Amino acid sequence: MKLCAAQLASVSGDLRQNLDKHCRFVEHAARLGAELIVFPELSLTRYETVRARELALPWNSPLLDELQHLSDAHRIIIGAGLPTPAPEGTRISMLIVQPHKPREVYSKQLLPDDELPFFVPGDHQVVIRAGDAVLAPAICYESLQPDHAEQAARLGANVYLASVAKSANGVAKARAHYSEVAKRHGMTVLLANGVGPVDGFVTAGQSAVWDDRGERLGQLGEEEEGLLLFDTLSEALSIHSPLR
Repeated sequence: MKLCAAQLASVSGDLRQNLDKHCRFVEHAARLGAELIVFPELSLTRYETVRARELALPWNSPLLDELQHLSDAHRIIIGAGLPTPAPEGTRISMLIVQPHKPREVYSKQLLPDDELPFFVPGDHQVVIRAGDAVLAPAICYESLQPDHAEQAARLGANVYLASVAKSANGVAKARAHYSEVAKRHGMTVLLANGVGPVDGFVTAGQSAVWDDRGERLGQLGEEEEGLLLFDTLSEALSIHSPLR
């Protein structure tokens, strides 16, 4: 399966501008033959805590239909980040758009202490089945918790999709963990991080892929937008320049 990590800078609270950029990235990835593209944490609004409640959008909102149309037209699975409303508060979620299927949403189950005043956790793991691939989304903090990867492995996942908003220090700490997850569970790990300032820190890119033996095969830089494409069968990897 051809997997693509999208590395991009989002504009604070500007769904229209961010959605347009997501669509351009999806179209470019599809031209490269990608069958799945995953974006960073809260990519459609930018990672914000204080504003998350006002920016929250239902996963089935008509405003997101453009992503469904692209998924259907290009037969590509899209994982895009957004805050979603829940009865008890706001969740950090990944919108999962699959060709000619109802949209789904996966919400971050494990939250760090500094997110608890603003968000509530999701209550179940979602997996995406595409041919022989079973893909498990993991959103930032929880992707560094061994129990989360264990849960994904029990559900049969062979691809771990880490969608994050991490600083340079955060990425540095995560590398060894993602390698261990890949090696321990025999999973491909795909990391999608943003670039540029977010909520009180700067995301530092370095989106990357680890094979199922735990070896990091390549990564993007710390500042540029772009796409990282990986073929799980041939293990071919390619990096593609920012979109204008």
